[in-house]
Amino acid sequence: MKPLLAQLLNLPGIEVEDYHELGDELILEVEAIRDFATCPRCRQESHHLHQNRGHLVRDLNISIFQVLLRVNRRQFKCKTCGKPFSEELDFIGRRRRHTDRFAEMIVKQVIHSDIHNVAKNNDLTDAEVWSMVKYLSKKKWTLDLSDLRRLGIDEITLRKGQSDYVVVLVDLDKNELIGLAPSRKHEDIEEVLKSWGDEVLNQIIEVSIDLSGNYKSLVKKCIQNAEIVADRFHVMKLVNEEFNKVRNREKKAIEKNPNTVEKERLKEAFKQSKYALLKPEESLTEKQKLKLEEIKEVSPILAEMHQQKEAFRNIFETAKDWRDGAVKLLAWMKKAQENFQDSVSTIGRWFGEITNYFDSRTTSGAVEGINNRLKLIKRSGYGFRNFENFRLRCLMCWHLNLSSA
Repeated sequence: MKPLLAQLLNLPGIEVEDYHELGDELILEVEAIRDFATCPRCRQESHHLHQNRGHLVRDLNISIFQVLLRVNRRQFKCKTCGKPFSEELDFIGRRRRHTDRFAEMIVKQVIHSDIHNVAKNNDLTDAEVWSMVKYLSKKKWTLDLSDLRRLGIDEITLRKGQSDYVVVLVDLDKNELIGLAPSRKHEDIEEVLKSWGDEVLNQIIEVSIDLSGNYKSLVKKCIQNAEIVADRFHVMKLVNEEFNKVRNREKKAIEKNPNTVEKERLKEAFKQSKYALLKPEESLTEKQKLKLEEIKEVSPILAEMHQQKEAFRNIFETAKDWRDGAVKLLAWMKKAQENFQDSVSTIGRWFGEITNYFDSRTTSGAVEGINNRLKLIKRSGYGFRNFENFRLRCLMCWHLNLSSA
């Protein structure tokens, strides 16, 4: 029976000395097969057993049994140093109450669920689950910034309805989250950036940001070799938002129309018109195409602005390089000045950063995808009051070197 249990246990170099059944628990008495240990101080082997020291640790279940290992972590005495030491065991960390593989199983569940439910389903406390997360994060962290060249910066709120923003830092080439700052304050973001070291910061050649203006001076200060690129999706969002404001204004104006029949006709035309106007024209469904034609017929201003919006988007699709993009953008700004006053003003202030896109084609599209995943993590955790827990919970999705599921 003992050899069979040793096979089921599948811990190389470990033998099962005895076993006990207590209801649905299976307690296995185990110890290392080898009769020596290496001194952590002088690295010399010692065969001089000083004393036996057993403790219980949780391991993966076997069939219906919850498995507990009574591990004999023997103490040896080093003849060179003259001091006792405990043997190191590959499958369990020092002073841990669980095997490494059990911790990995728990952390994999945390990645796809939340702390409380994982603890409940595995007969653990929330504190024990967090302890495993932190333990593996220190032992199996794989964050490597040696190839970082293009950085994306964005933000999300930590709690719904609150103003406590978390700044998200992403490797745009690898589509990986590489850092989180607890707020939009420059000192908090700078602390994260400087923790990467000058060598990493000096190798970054591009940084993609939104048009809030919050990060431009910080990037120039901390990442001096990088070109700042205004994210094209945020630029397009700027134009779309101003376009939609005019649509809403036109929609409200319908109520002032004294002709009841005409008012109802206009209301019907404006109904569900938002996405027909704002989506790229080639992505419209047949129903949306019909709605677009309907709204163009009743609103000349929206028809003109739609044409200008599509022309603006087409610049980003067709510009060959910086010069070509800059010329086309200037021509568009001149034509659209009357309809898109706010957008043209903002584009003028960010002209250099926007036109940098036409050479690099760098966008923060990966950041938006990662932000969506972070929001799922936030919801599955029922919100996070502790930023450090949230940071760790997010980063481990990309940077824990766990064995395959």
